[in-house]
Amino acid sequence: MNILDQLKTVTVVVADTGDFERIRNFSPKDATTNPTLILKAAKLPAYQNLIQQTIQNHPTREVNDLMDRVLVTFGLEILKIVPGRVSTEIDAALSFDIDASVVRARKIMALYEQAGIGRNRVLIKIAATWEGIQSARILEREGIHTNLTLVFNLIQAVACADAKVQLISPFIGRITDWHKNTLGPDWSDNTMTGTQDPGVISVSNIYNYFKFFDIPTEIMGASFRNIDQIKALAGCDLLTISPELLEALKHDETELLLQLSPLKAKQTPIKAIPCDQANFVQQMADDAMATEKLAEGIRNFNQDIDQLKELLIHY
Repeated sequence: MNILDQLKTVTVVVADTGDFERIRNFSPKDATTNPTLILKAAKLPAYQNLIQQTIQNHPTREVNDLMDRVLVTFGLEILKIVPGRVSTEIDAALSFDIDASVVRARKIMALYEQAGIGRNRVLIKIAATWEGIQSARILEREGIHTNLTLVFNLIQAVACADAKVQLISPFIGRITDWHKNTLGPDWSDNTMTGTQDPGVISVSNIYNYFKFFDIPTEIMGASFRNIDQIKALAGCDLLTISPELLEALKHDETELLLQLSPLKAKQTPIKAIPCDQANFVQQMADDAMATEKLAEGIRNFNQDIDQLKELLIHY
């Protein structure tokens, strides 16, 4: 049995792509998208008709509305393939605006509902800023489930849990990238890999905290750089994986060892962390990696959203 099939027995495998034709090859339960992935897919010839159709069906719509409709159009196609959920991201420019984020999320969910999709099959992705987490708190109370993305440390995860969000997406690869760049010549590919990878350690700590305190918020590891990171998180609630790495897992016939489990998480006492705004802001300020990577992630998503808007304007 290959690693991908073994992984599916202990973890929910999610496809991390907007290219829904490639999703068919791996039979994942869920799928996630973001502005970067949708922009990449939108440039492929196979999806030109979808975009043209969306624009033709709504010729008088302004660009933000068209963008949301394109995101939902891709989401609807993905939901024809996966049996579970799709994550659709709101405009990253709203990451610090609670009211605007809530309005945008409601609109995206309404578009799905107009197409006959129930709320249980959609997760609204929002950046895990303090404001983003509070907007998710409001949405969850309304039955609109959320996926808090760009999670880089434990205080972000704990604040999300306090807001009772459905799911969080810690970014393993970007955490590792930061440490590798910061350490420079002191970085060791031999010793800082697998379970000793900084990104893996961060997500393992979040997993153990959540399971120790019986927190129901789902943890979905994201942003993988290699299959060793994936193997080291076997047992995590969900892992969202690019088509390239899914393909690599399909061709790996080694034995997969379970790394994370609620039973293991209960074995070491963990101290609860207060998650009020003051503590959140202080801990983020003290964590250079999380602060830098959160800002960078929002900035890059904004740039890709702007490119997607330009594509739609000049289509």
